Amino acid sequence: MKVYVAIDIGGTSIKYGLIDEEENLIEGHEKPTQAHLGGPHILAKVADIVASYKQDHEVLGICISSAGMVDPDKGEIFYSGPQIPNYAGTRFKHDLEEKFGIPCEIENDVNCAGLAEVMSGNAMGANIAICLTIGTGIGGCLVIDKQVFHGFSNSACEVGYMHLPGGTFQDLASTSALVQYVADQHGQSKEHWNGKRIFREATEGNPYCIEGIDRMVDYLAQGIANICYVTNPQKVVLGGGIMAQEALLKPKIRVAVNKYLVSSLADKTELVFAHHRNTAGMFGAYYHFKIQQENRK
Repeated sequence: MKVYVAIDIGGTSIKYGLIDEEENLIEGHEKPTQAHLGGPHILAKVADIVASYKQDHEVLGICISSAGMVDPDKGEIFYSGPQIPNYAGTRFKHDLEEKFGIPCEIENDVNCAGLAEVMSGNAMGANIAICLTIGTGIGGCLVIDKQVFHGFSNSACEVGYMHLPGGTFQDLASTSALVQYVADQHGQSKEHWNGKRIFREATEGNPYCIEGIDRMVDYLAQGIANICYVTNPQKVVLGGGIMAQEALLKPKIRVAVNKYLVSSLADKTELVFAHHRNTAGMFGAYYHFKIQQENRK
């Protein structure tokens, strides 16, 4: 069977599987990243995954989504936080193509998530779409006419660092910020709390949880509005684990965004929640591979 190996490298886990020529994910697995062991260890893990699939399948391509800042043309990591030591400079494309003789492409994980939504998710049909992934931090992706906008030095849409009154966007509106705020209000360490518990207790009437969610939503809306004023997207896609709480969050975020956007813009900006969840990175890596290979011809 002819397949593409799709690999999504996160700080906690590596998700991987096979996508066939009809764009079906025919199997998927997950293993710990062991990020503390660094870039060379992750590269070796990825090579082991490819090697295992190559034994039984005709692998047409190696499609990688990864945390960190990625140069998609060189196919390498050029910046990464301290969570993954010695990751910057990891040359996935060069090293894997040299080892296996199979084309390889790599893209940033949030860019992959945004591309997946535009190609086969809830942003299909949008000429301009913004995808935000809310988690430990906040990642952003701008897709224009099915192409990820990378900016001059491949650092476009690093919206988590955007400044709002009180701090950066991700310091105020991320899941981590919500957990820290609620923990502080209870006089506890953040290890006692997580997003699921906060939303559960909010529905049970916990005033600190309700206040924390409303505070997060307001900051999130400020950031979304600022991004919309610059990019004028047709759709804004919200992803990340916390966005599984769509029923509670969507009406709140819609009202808050309308408060910060002028009506002429708010009325033409659709707010949607991500269709692809755990498979977003793998599908996005596959779509990026196909686009990048076409562009290289």
